[in-house]
Amino acid sequence: MKVILNWIVAHLAALAVLLLRLTCKVRLHDDPRPALRADGVPYVYSVLHAHQVAAAMGSEPGTAAMVSQSLDGQLIVPTLQVMGVTPIRGSNRTRGQAKGGREALEGLIEHVAGGKPAYLAVDGPRGPRNRVHKGVAALSQKTGAAVINLVAVPQRRWILAKTWDRLQIPKPFCRVDGYFAEPVYPIVGESLEEYRRRIEASLNALELLHDPVEAPEPVALPEVAGDEVAA
Repeated sequence: MKVILNWIVAHLAALAVLLLRLTCKVRLHDDPRPALRADGVPYVYSVLHAHQVAAAMGSEPGTAAMVSQSLDGQLIVPTLQVMGVTPIRGSNRTRGQAKGGREALEGLIEHVAGGKPAYLAVDGPRGPRNRVHKGVAALSQKTGAAVINLVAVPQRRWILAKTWDRLQIPKPFCRVDGYFAEPVYPIVGESLEEYRRRIEASLNALELLHDPVEAPEPVALPEVAGDEVAA
């Protein structure tokens, strides 16, 4: 019974997002993708969990996304498929280890190496909010892909204030503004942690600029220990 209920919830959510996509207008600002495509540079979307639904209003067909093997991951798969996004399953922890996330990362590496974009909600799956995990940096370093940070801000929205990520849902028939930062590129000799921090600084500055009401206060956080990849 629970499996059937989860299936119903997942497909109702997919339908709701599809209806929002059909009724919302998307306006993109400082879009670097045409120049990247012209230069043959692969790229990876870096998005906060709070902006996942809003960013879905303008998703690019052929994109792959890392999805955890948790219940949350199962529920989002139909929504991704409706939008033409390929889900690649994984998790940042499998029996206390990072095996699931590493397996999914390998799938994304293969996808990006084939010249197609990837999408990562970079501060999850459990937060902390706005804390970029190492998966996006590792994917970029291994493929040479540019990281393009994106903040999607609906003109009118519902905010799920009790969730850890303060998930934003656009209201029907509103405009969603998508703001891109300058692409972030890997540097030879730079550590994974140093690169992760550069991506995080760029993304958080972008949110502070374009959605200051929702941008959290900067908090000093310790480095991610070891070489664990959490995506």
